[in-house]
Amino acid sequence: MADVTRRARQLIESGFQLVWVRGEVTGFKSYRSGHWYFTLRDAQAQVRCVMWRRDNERLPADPEDGMEVIVEARPSVWEERGEFRLGVKRLIATAEGGLWQLQLERARAALELDGLLDPARKRPLPQYPRRIAIVTSPDGAALRDVVSVIGRRWPLTELWVVPTMVQGEGAEDELCAALETAGRIPEVDLVIVGRGGGSREDLWAFNSERVARAVAAVPVPTISAVGHETDVALTDLVADLRAATPSTAAEAAVPDRKAAAQSVAALGRRLARGLARPVELGQERLERTSDRLSLSMQSQLERRAAVVEQLGATLDALSPLKVLERGYAVARDEAGKVLKRAAQFSPGLAFRLALADGEVRARTSESDHE
Repeated sequence: MADVTRRARQLIESGFQLVWVRGEVTGFKSYRSGHWYFTLRDAQAQVRCVMWRRDNERLPADPEDGMEVIVEARPSVWEERGEFRLGVKRLIATAEGGLWQLQLERARAALELDGLLDPARKRPLPQYPRRIAIVTSPDGAALRDVVSVIGRRWPLTELWVVPTMVQGEGAEDELCAALETAGRIPEVDLVIVGRGGGSREDLWAFNSERVARAVAAVPVPTISAVGHETDVALTDLVADLRAATPSTAAEAAVPDRKAAAQSVAALGRRLARGLARPVELGQERLERTSDRLSLSMQSQLERRAAVVEQLGATLDALSPLKVLERGYAVARDEAGKVLKRAAQFSPGLAFRLALADGEVRARTSESDHE
């Protein structure tokens, strides 16, 4: 039996080179070793297939039962079981997008289930970021574009580059690690992750569910800029902002210093105009208050002057001089003492009479006492 199956294998492998076969996948199994086993069938026949790990690890997802595919394979015989089978080298899904689209839909559904695609979780970008982390290839044009645009628009921003692979084997692991590192940079305000354009295979790391979750886990706002305007990756959907290109991401990340200067100048003019009117109103109020105060003070002074004048008139009426003006006189001795009674006028006493317009010296005579 072993000789028969061995001869059959030799015969078939020598008679066939690589062939292309089209059929529907059924009975698909993926083992822990990474090898795939399945059956291809059409309306007339079916054939067992095996695809080794070294050949299938480049594919983004496992094929599903019922999926129509085209395989490039080498016919052979499985000697132990005596089964004819195809050793598949390449597998291409005939449906639009194929395995790439299938894997993308699976990852998107998982992210949506966890709420990571909810627009409500998106955070606003800082208006004036002081420190930005850029997660990309250090050798790519994307980094040069971002640095150039930010340096021109807002040179005050400090840029930290977190280098990573952006395509190929190991890119997913490096991107996840770089995003985690970027989130731990002290006082970082914003993280930009992305790369320039490329084929679907080149951009596929940014459609990884792991990388998308790493973007969502960054503790500060994020901008995803992957490929060209028509390319939309999973990282674009979970980031706080999706930019069509790395240059667009840089423009969204920082303000334009020229526009900011114009805004400040316009604000200064509006502020000056806004302050000018209150100052004018205050000055007018102050002038009116000053006028009222002057009138009030003048009125008070006039009232006080009238009172003083009235008091002066009263005092003047009580003045002894007014009495003298009515014809009276006041007698004083040489010492200035007022002589009020006749007994004070002794014979020969010298005294003075105070009149309204002056004094007169006088002396009593003997006859004044008779």
